[in-house]
Amino acid sequence: MSAAPFRPPATPVQVRAVGLDRPWHWLKAGLLDLIHAPLPGLLHGALAALFGGVLLWWAHDRFWLIAGTFSGFLVMAPLLATGLYAVSRARERGRPASLGIALRAWNPRRARLVGFGLLLALAGTGWVLTSAALITSFAPAPVRGPMDFVRHVLLAPSSWLFEAWLLLGGVLAAPVFASSVLAIPLLLDRDVTIRDAVLASWRAVLESPVALALWAVLILVLTAIGMATALTGLVVILPWLAHASWHAYRDLAAPAADPAPPASAS
Repeated sequence: MSAAPFRPPATPVQVRAVGLDRPWHWLKAGLLDLIHAPLPGLLHGALAALFGGVLLWWAHDRFWLIAGTFSGFLVMAPLLATGLYAVSRARERGRPASLGIALRAWNPRRARLVGFGLLLALAGTGWVLTSAALITSFAPAPVRGPMDFVRHVLLAPSSWLFEAWLLLGGVLAAPVFASSVLAIPLLLDRDVTIRDAVLASWRAVLESPVALALWAVLILVLTAIGMATALTGLVVILPWLAHASWHAYRDLAAPAADPAPPASAS
C-alpha cells in the first residue's frame, strides 16, 4: 500500500485586536451591502419575520415557549445568515451579489457548516427546553401572554425567577456568541476545521473583549427593536446585521496569506 501524502499541519487563524469604534463601522458597511444588494437580504429578513409570525400564531397562549424559542432563534441566527455572508464577500471581490450567490452558499458539500449548524441547533433546543421548564415549573401562575410574563415573572414580588431566567440565558448565550462570532463566516471563507474556527473566534473575543461586548449589545438592541415593531423591523435589521457580521469577520481575522505579525522590538 502506498503511504498517504504528507499534509503539513494547518496554521492557526491569526486574529487582530480592534478598537471600540469598529462595531459602528461594521454596521455602516453592512448597511451599504444591503442597499446595493437588497433582494437576498430582504428575502432572508422577510422569511425570518414570517417564521416569527407563524411562531406567534402557533404559541399565542404559551408565551413561555415564545420567549425560549425566540432566544433559541438568536442562537441560530448567525448560521441562517450564511448566504448573506457570501453576498458581502461577492461585493467585496467586485462580483455580482445576486440571490444565486446566497443560495449557493448552502452547498450540501459544506459538511463543516452543517456540523456547526447542528451544534448550534442543539444549543438552541437546549435553551428552549430549559426556558420552558424553568418558567412553567416556577412561575406562580400560568404564563400565557406577554402581560402574564411581566406580571408573574418580571415583576413577581420576592421572586428570583426572572433573574434565574436571565442568568441561564446569559450562561448559554455568552459561549455561543464567543464560539460563533468569527466561526461561521470563517468556515464559509476558508478551508478550516470546526475546531480551528471556534478557537479563532474565542481568540478574537479575548483580543477585543470590549469591542465585541459592544457588538453583542448592538445585536441584542437592534434585534429587540425588530421584534418590538411587530416583527416587521426584522425584515431590514436581520440582513443588516448579517452583512455587518461579515465585515466584523474581515476586520477580526487576518488575511489567510498574512504571516504572523512580527514581535515588536523591546
